[in-house]
Amino acid sequence: MSSQKPVVVQRLPGQVNLGHVQRLMQEIAPLFKEDRPRVVFDFSQVCQIDSAGVDMLLRCVEETAKRDGDLKLAAVPPGAAVLLELTRVDRIFEIFDTVEQAVDSFDGLFHVQAQEDKGGDYFPSVGTNGHAAGHSRFTS
Repeated sequence: MSSQKPVVVQRLPGQVNLGHVQRLMQEIAPLFKEDRPRVVFDFSQVCQIDSAGVDMLLRCVEETAKRDGDLKLAAVPPGAAVLLELTRVDRIFEIFDTVEQAVDSFDGLFHVQAQEDKGGDYFPSVGTNGHAAGHSRFTS
């Protein structure tokens, strides 16, 4: 039995901006309350991020660091990547092309705790082979 905590994948909404950050922070705050959180933010649906969104990312990484955890970013679209680069926030995070790569980077542990966002998207548990049945993101 592994003593490692599961990796939680949180899909971010289409807009991570001033109008949405406060509600989003309320939704994701529980992820950063536990000891040694292991979190991946899935940016695949993000089409807009502004300075409030960047500030949210910085607050999240600060909370994660306080609890000796790790926060990684995945599937960052080009527009968001440019903003992260211009603000030099990209230097703070490990950024991966896919969610699967980000999850795999956590010490080779392939378990992902299911996480449901308010939009009804579901993140299935990933088995020891690194794949989840019925979810194309994690299948080969």
